[in-house]
Amino acid sequence: MQNQTNVILDCDPGHDDAISIILAASKISPLKIEAITTVAGNVDVGKNTLNALRVCDIAGLTEVPVAQGSSKPLLNKMEIAEEIHGETGLEGPALPNEPSKQAVDQHAVDLIISKVMASDGDITLVPTGPLTNIALAMIREPNIIPKIKEIVLMGGGTFGNWTPAAEFNIYVDAEAAKVVFESGVPITMFGLDVTHQALATQETVDELSEIDNPVAHFVVDLLKFFIKTNQDVFGMDGGPIHDACTVAYLIDPSIFDFNHVRVDIETRGEFTYGMTCVDTLGVTNREPNVKFAHQLKPNKFWKMFEEALESYSA
Repeated sequence: MQNQTNVILDCDPGHDDAISIILAASKISPLKIEAITTVAGNVDVGKNTLNALRVCDIAGLTEVPVAQGSSKPLLNKMEIAEEIHGETGLEGPALPNEPSKQAVDQHAVDLIISKVMASDGDITLVPTGPLTNIALAMIREPNIIPKIKEIVLMGGGTFGNWTPAAEFNIYVDAEAAKVVFESGVPITMFGLDVTHQALATQETVDELSEIDNPVAHFVVDLLKFFIKTNQDVFGMDGGPIHDACTVAYLIDPSIFDFNHVRVDIETRGEFTYGMTCVDTLGVTNREPNVKFAHQLKPNKFWKMFEEALESYSA
C-alpha cells in the first residue's frame, strides 16, 4: 500500500465517475478524499450533484463534502451525454430518491480554492469531467497553481468519441482544458487510447456478480447499462470505464505505461475543436507537459478492481 494521497474528485457522475468514486473509497485505496465537486457534463450539474450524493451513500462517504460547481462551459453552450448515461446520468441500478446528506453551501470552485490554499501542497486534483471548475479556480485564484501537487485527469486522446477529433470531456469545454494544460501543473492524462483498454464486457459482469455485497451489486447494475449503451451507440464490445483509470493509477501506478509528451488543446478548428494534439513523436520540439498513459495491464487492472469491490464486504 502506498502512502496516503489527498485528492479532490471533480466529476460529472456518470457511470464511470461513480465507479471511480467507489474505487477511491474502497478499503484498498490509499486516497483521502478531501472533497467531491461536480460540474456539468454527462448530464446537467444538478443531476450530477444528486448522483454524487447518492454514490457517497452507497460507498459510505458520510463525512466527505460535496459541492456543486459550474452549470455550463466557460464560453460555449452546454452539451450532455444522455444517450450514454441515460436521463438521470446513472441509469441501470435502483437509486434512492433522496440522499442522506446535502451538498455544502459553497460553490465547487470556492471549495477547491480553499482546500488547496489551506493545504501543504499535497492535494491532487482528479477531474473526470469537463475541466471548467479547475480552470475557473486557476483563473480566480492563480496562487493555487503552484500548490497543486498533480492533476490526474480523464480526457482527450489521439482520437475522438464526440467528434472524429475530440473526446467528450475536452470538447465540452476546450477553453477550460487549454487553461489547465498550459498552467504548468504536473498533469497525468488518461485519454481514450488507454481508457478503451479498460473495457468491461459481459464476462466482466459475470465475474463481478460473484461478489456479494451491495456496492458490488450496484457496480454490476451500472456496468450492465453502460455496456449496452456503448454497444448501441459506438458498436463497442463492452463499456470502457474511462474515469476509473484515474483512481486505478493512484492506487497502483504500475497498472499503466506512460510517455512524457507535449499536449496542446485545439480551440479554433472548424472540425478539430476540442482535439488534444498529442505529440507522440516529438515533432513540435515543444517542452513535454503531460504524462500520457498509453498502455493498461488488464490483468492487474481487473484484479485491483475486484479487490476494491470485495473490500466492501468486510
